[in-house]
Amino acid sequence: MSAAIPRSLHDLSFSEIENELSTAGISKQHAKSLWRAIYRHGVTDLHQHDFLPPLARWIHESIGEGKKFFLDQPALDREILSSDDLTRKFLLRLNDGQVIETVLMGYDARHTVCVSTQAGCAMGCVFCATGQMGFVRHLRPGEIIAQVLHAKRVLHEMNPKARLRNLVMMGMGEPLHNIDAVHHALATISDVRGISIGPSKIAISTVGVVPGILRMASENWPYRLAVSLHGSTEDERAALVPASKRWNLESLIDTCRHYGSTTGKRIFFEWTLIAGKNDSPETATRLAELLKGIDAHINLIPLNPTGGFSGTASPSGVQFQKILRNAGFPCTFRQRRGIDVAAGCGMLKAEKRSHQKPRAKDECDKIVT
Repeated sequence: MSAAIPRSLHDLSFSEIENELSTAGISKQHAKSLWRAIYRHGVTDLHQHDFLPPLARWIHESIGEGKKFFLDQPALDREILSSDDLTRKFLLRLNDGQVIETVLMGYDARHTVCVSTQAGCAMGCVFCATGQMGFVRHLRPGEIIAQVLHAKRVLHEMNPKARLRNLVMMGMGEPLHNIDAVHHALATISDVRGISIGPSKIAISTVGVVPGILRMASENWPYRLAVSLHGSTEDERAALVPASKRWNLESLIDTCRHYGSTTGKRIFFEWTLIAGKNDSPETATRLAELLKGIDAHINLIPLNPTGGFSGTASPSGVQFQKILRNAGFPCTFRQRRGIDVAAGCGMLKAEKRSHQKPRAKDECDKIVT
């Protein structure tokens, strides 16, 4: 009989850890100290931590190379500091050789981490570097959580008093394409016994995966929803966002209306301004009409350069914003960060690849609805 495949301890929920300890004849009460060590204190070597004897013995017998469990600790391939001195991009190498990108950003006294949910992306947005590289695989919950823990450790080294207050799922990948892992990871990340990033400080960005938005609504997820729109007509959007062929603009807007009425939460709509593509006054007027009746905040994003897209940033952003504000919508420009180190919106792309072959961009057609 072959040995069981080792699991990441970061992939286990609190109750699963309790059950593992109980099965081993250890009181569930010890799960609290183990959870705090991993998530509140960021302990990376549990064997060196001061635990009570029953838990220390279980750790010795169960965690480590060739044993039942391991900790997700992606290797740091490279850390790049932006010239703004406030943005750091981490290239993190996973156990199978895949490299993902994580970004730590400082905003005055606040610090935000932008995490990846997949290696590559199946959505194929033409202006996005991750979409241009194709889809390789989903990340496990532990691989998502490990990015937050890495950023937390770096921030503590920079300033022991600083706190990681915000999390945005706007890195590599489509979060709602990997929805089960994302749901599991966020439950751990927001748990007040550990990392404790408040749900209202967590944003999930989606290109418009309708089944995922519907699930967020039906289960009343406490996190903020950001929808990447980028087009005010079907043709306009489909030219930039191929996933619109799967979930068209009409169904997406209907879903957003349902989400808003069901949850009572505001939706943040993201709009990358591209010269000659989606930045005209007519487009802004259509967008205002499209979103009428939705509690919406429109976040305008100046196009960031990527090697696989020839479009240019729009010079008409202020006029676009004025039209939307006059229509009654809060509308702001996203603050640009880390452009010089390719850490800005739409710029994340693994610089190293494993032997795994990227999958076709139509992978979104295979998503279970």
